[in-house]
Amino acid sequence: MPLETPARIVRALVSRGYNAEREAVTLIAGSDDPGVTLAQVVDSVPDDALRITADHVREVLASAPAADPPGTAAPSAAAATDPSVSAATSGEGSEPVGKSTPNEAKVSAGGRTTDPTLRSLEIANDMTGQSTGTGEYDDFVKVFRDRYEKLSKMLRGRVNHRPAKAISKMSGGEDAELIGLVNDVRSTKSGHWIVELEDTTGTFPCLVMKDKDIASYVNELLLDECIAVQGTLSGDAGILFVDSMHFPDVPRGHRPNTADRHVQAALISDVHVGSQEFMAEAWNRFADWLHTEEAEHVEYLLIAGDMVEGVGVYPNQDEELDVIDIYDQYETFSEHLKSVPGDLDIVMIPGNHDAVRLAEPQPGFDDELRDIMSAHDAKITSNPSMVTLEGVNILMYHGVSLDEVIAELPAEKASYDEPHKAMYQLLKKRHVAPQFGGHTRLAPEKLDYLVMEDVPDIFHTGHVHKLGWGKYHNVLAVNSGCWQSQTDFQKSVNIDPDSGYAPIVDLDTLNMTVRKFS
Repeated sequence: MPLETPARIVRALVSRGYNAEREAVTLIAGSDDPGVTLAQVVDSVPDDALRITADHVREVLASAPAADPPGTAAPSAAAATDPSVSAATSGEGSEPVGKSTPNEAKVSAGGRTTDPTLRSLEIANDMTGQSTGTGEYDDFVKVFRDRYEKLSKMLRGRVNHRPAKAISKMSGGEDAELIGLVNDVRSTKSGHWIVELEDTTGTFPCLVMKDKDIASYVNELLLDECIAVQGTLSGDAGILFVDSMHFPDVPRGHRPNTADRHVQAALISDVHVGSQEFMAEAWNRFADWLHTEEAEHVEYLLIAGDMVEGVGVYPNQDEELDVIDIYDQYETFSEHLKSVPGDLDIVMIPGNHDAVRLAEPQPGFDDELRDIMSAHDAKITSNPSMVTLEGVNILMYHGVSLDEVIAELPAEKASYDEPHKAMYQLLKKRHVAPQFGGHTRLAPEKLDYLVMEDVPDIFHTGHVHKLGWGKYHNVLAVNSGCWQSQTDFQKSVNIDPDSGYAPIVDLDTLNMTVRKFS
């Protein structure tokens, strides 16, 4: 298909990983042979250039002969025929493609009408480059002290906390209130529960009677999470009889932030490029849809980890790989990423299949992988991270701890069929991976980057390959499924994935629709 329209030129440039100024596109379109001019411009720009400018095009045009002599080579097939080309139009001016000046509507390569000056994207809690832990005992002490300090602050307004050491010196029969990390949970012969809490001064046992309403809370407890209890000391002051229990939780009166205009974000995860079961056709349908007018308000794409299948993640994985080399997997992923509109703002975090450390928090990808995944200038941050889009706070977390929550808690509280309910538990505990020493590997750092210090408006996870969403105290929790059909390994562990879905969130209302592309 000849590149006779500016929009087709834009799409051809986007497929090669470039953005362009509008004037540059206009100059290419007005040349005698746009296909040849585009190819020459791409060949002439510096290797580190991400945007084609009008000056780049003028230099090529100035060096070209006034008229094409006989025998001039035709444009390459790649430049002249681009299967991703659409029939959208582009306007005049010197602003970058997909950009516009205030109060002036511009149509981008994807058919998207937007003023990018209205966009805002901020990332907080990114610990990439901040890792200092060495695995020494003192590192673990620091991270758990930081966890306790952050979470106990959320509870101090609800109880009159006394340190465990001070409570141990009180007289029997007195009222006492304590904030601590759950050190142990065990049942008595009579069916009651002993919950041992630990603060910075020591530990203290608390008894929850089986006939109390709060006894159901004990089934929700995970080791190392932070809770507060109120009750009365026994006659010998050796144990606290618990009357009430509190979690850090999301305040019931939480009012989420919303954008000031109608704008949408696509939330996806677990692409798993490199797997024989990667659903390339579904991905292509998703990418094509993003170029349509129906998707014109989708201006952000958030990918919550597992861009690639990885190598050696589970037994006999090599037998299920379509791309063997890990770097080739990322190269292939980058090529697929180029098929989405170039004017999207993209944010990516790593997952447990990605080439970063398994222990959480996971830093963002190293420079070599960032260079490979440079398409569309995607923002790469750590797992987890808080991403703020036009005032809406979105907590992105890949979700490995969901396995642990689902394994430890009753099915009605957390299950693979309803992954958002497991996410509710993490919101209640205000920590994305409360339990240490289980299936979730945690890295000791000076700070606990896994605490939810600020309440998110949207909580976005993946990992479990199941689609689920709902609201917990007005926080939208979304697990976005995957782009991989069932593998032999998943069959062996009874996982039936929800594949080829893209949740689309209206940032102005926090309403959500789910698009299916499989």
